[in-house]
Amino acid sequence: MKKWVLVLSLYCFTINAFAGDGRFFDEVTLGIGESKDNIGIYRIGARKNFEKTFFDSDYGWLSGYYEASLNYWERESEEIYGIAFSPVFVYYFGDKSNSIHPYIEGGIGGACLSDTEIQNRDMSSHLQFEDRAGVGIRTKSFDFNFRYMHYSNAEIVEPNDGIDIFMFTLSYIF
Repeated sequence: MKKWVLVLSLYCFTINAFAGDGRFFDEVTLGIGESKDNIGIYRIGARKNFEKTFFDSDYGWLSGYYEASLNYWERESEEIYGIAFSPVFVYYFGDKSNSIHPYIEGGIGGACLSDTEIQNRDMSSHLQFEDRAGVGIRTKSFDFNFRYMHYSNAEIVEPNDGIDIFMFTLSYIF
């Protein structure tokens, strides 16, 4: 628990340090999830939204964000720490002037894990790919998201047990 207090304190300091006009990121995120074999997943992150939109239409538009995150996985006495970075594409539905924007998202990034084994699952390498697909609702100040995430090494090293995660994420938008 002391580790998480330290991490959260550093996280809050970082938010305050970069939340000005020339900010390095636009959002902070907190996530909680679980794998099918009951590995608890906790995540804090920072996002920088794309400055551009693509394929604008009456139905919606495509944009996205970059996300850097710190991750903690635990099951009984086993734990893994990780850092990840992912570019994510997001398709927002509706008109940009709406106050609520439903969306779908998808992305593939990279992660570095502190250990390669948890709950009899052999991931074989510290470097992993982080795949995601999700749905969410974005308002002016908050983003609510449910996503499926998959970590694996793409069979670069065997065995490649990988891990599937279902996660809820809440983001605060500056």
